[in-house]
Amino acid sequence: MEKSPKEQLVDTLKLPKDMLLGASILTMTGNHELWVENYKGIIEYTRESIILQAKTGQISICGCGLVIDYYTNEDMKIIGTIQCIRYL
Repeated sequence: MEKSPKEQLVDTLKLPKDMLLGASILTMTGNHELWVENYKGIIEYTRESIILQAKTGQISICGCGLVIDYYTNEDMKIIGTIQCIRYL
């Protein structure tokens, strides 16, 4: 896949992609905690599935007993048994 001029500039200058391109950052602790930064909104929210809108697509989190423990406009913490994370 060809990179856009903006992506090429970010790569060349070694700048942080999350800040300049709005890329999402996912940080997991085991399979029971997930921090998501730089998301745009919540599309679906059930105990088995959470789908988030990111700048460049969607992020699907699947598991059991999923709960959004904390969220702001910029980040959120998901707890439960996380079985799968997919980019749609």
